[in-house]
Amino acid sequence: MKNHIALYQPLMPANTGNISRTCAATNTPLHLIKPLGFSTDDKMLKRAGLDYWEHVEVHYHESLEDFLAYVGERPLYLITKFAPRIYCQADLAQNSAGEQFFLFGKETTGLPADLMEERKADCLRIPMNDQHVRSLNLSNTANIVIYEALRQQAFEGLDVTHHYRDTDKARDLNW
Repeated sequence: MKNHIALYQPLMPANTGNISRTCAATNTPLHLIKPLGFSTDDKMLKRAGLDYWEHVEVHYHESLEDFLAYVGERPLYLITKFAPRIYCQADLAQNSAGEQFFLFGKETTGLPADLMEERKADCLRIPMNDQHVRSLNLSNTANIVIYEALRQQAFEGLDVTHHYRDTDKARDLNW
């Protein structure tokens, strides 16, 4: 199963950089929907993504309409605090398309209300205390959702254990 993370008009380079690092670690393509609130040459963007950018499959879309046309009939989940369904209630393990997209909104305004209304059944929420916090951090939210999808998919294609190349370090850990 191939998962995709899509960011609708992201504003903060550090969030996008952090998400790119998660994409590199999880073999997840990253879709950036313009306009972006920063240059992709931005120093903060590169610092947050460290040296992992070359391992990220990045797609740029000129508009939300272009992105939706690209997705077509493949499953698309809108991640929003306004959803009635919790993210872990969705079956993210498999579908007939063999891939799925997770769309996250702009840090300041989220996703367009008309899109969420039109696709209510595809909206997912992360539970939180709405009285104390307006929203969760975008990069944290993307991590929560992609790792739930991967958990449901038995972490297919990922290393679930790490083996030190340095045998002395492994011996120190008694492994």
